[in-house]
Amino acid sequence: MALRRIRDPHTAELLDRGLVVWFPGPQSFTGEDCMELHVHGGPAVVSGVLRALGRLSGLRPAEPGEFTRRAFHRGKLDLTAAEGLRDLIHAETEAQRQQALRQMEGELGRLYQQWGETLTQALAHIEAYIDFSEDDNVEEEVLSQVDAAVQTLEQEIAAHLQDGRRGELLRSGVRAVIAGPPNVGKSSLLNLLCQRPAAIVSPVAGTTRDVVEVSLNVSGYPVVLSGTAGLRDATDPIEQEGVSRARDRLQHADLVLAVLDATTVPTEPAELGAALGSLVPPTTPCILVLNKADLLRGHTGVLCDASTHRPPLPPTTLLSCKTGEGTDSLLQLLGQQLAKLCGDPLAGSPSLTQSRHSTQLGGCMAALALYRQQQDVGMAAEQLRLARRHLGRITGHVGAEDILDVIFRDFCIGK
Repeated sequence: MALRRIRDPHTAELLDRGLVVWFPGPQSFTGEDCMELHVHGGPAVVSGVLRALGRLSGLRPAEPGEFTRRAFHRGKLDLTAAEGLRDLIHAETEAQRQQALRQMEGELGRLYQQWGETLTQALAHIEAYIDFSEDDNVEEEVLSQVDAAVQTLEQEIAAHLQDGRRGELLRSGVRAVIAGPPNVGKSSLLNLLCQRPAAIVSPVAGTTRDVVEVSLNVSGYPVVLSGTAGLRDATDPIEQEGVSRARDRLQHADLVLAVLDATTVPTEPAELGAALGSLVPPTTPCILVLNKADLLRGHTGVLCDASTHRPPLPPTTLLSCKTGEGTDSLLQLLGQQLAKLCGDPLAGSPSLTQSRHSTQLGGCMAALALYRQQQDVGMAAEQLRLARRHLGRITGHVGAEDILDVIFRDFCIGK
């Protein structure tokens, strides 16, 4: 690294004074010889340097993700690490950064590589049995050992797949939906959480007709929060469409903030549970928000008693969107629910982060299931080859060319 005057090679004009950094291969990021120019960030300086470089023979601007792609082709990282780097570039929350960095460091790739090595060893033992069993050089029990190894592998992959989509939720954001009857303060709650007037607030029932969507960072977790139309039997065609869209969002929600009016909500736990059940899909995690607590004038005892009876009620909090009272309690409950959904990105085995991983692991599991059904040893070996091929597609060691463009196109220019 050296501080140097940077000049146009054709005119010798001084363009800037900056750092010149040389990265000799194979220790560089790409494994190739690389040089970086660290110049001042003004548009005129950057434009002048780029113009000068563009006039040099053999130089061209890098394609999106090209450096990472070169690193992949030279074995500096596998596809899971490249995906982790892409996610790190786009990370907006602390938890996203932690998960992406962990994947970029190769933890997920090493897990899949370990499973691939297990299959390779099992396949080698089966092929040895096929080739040499007649010569009594391979014991019969080798097949039992392979069966045990495959069974253990199936259990590990099944547990990995059944993680509640934690990694995918953390990567793409938890889809949270604010739902409730008209005029209970749903739009006010949306504005309170995003701290800006994202939705129109009006005392007229049915003001919200469409879905209003905002992205939030709550306790380090990414949330895609949707404000929806009030749920009721509407007669107006436009409001009917809004209610239909609201119900559709609820069917795809990862978390529901169910809002009810604290001044009119039933105080009996069973009736309160019934009112909630009409809003929230039965298997979707939920937080019950009893809004307009400021209108209770301190008479919250009976309502608090009702809301603490569980089951059937989910985590519940009193809130006043008008005064802000109860906001901290709501954010605490929301953070707890997000932590349950996304998990700790630094704890345990690395999580699935891509749908393509799930697809290939599903194919691997299907091949292992067929392996157990085979009576012919040769056909069983073929199923192990297929299972290993599915794992190899995740890391890029087998048949990766068809997905390389999809992965690398989402990088920033150059990286």
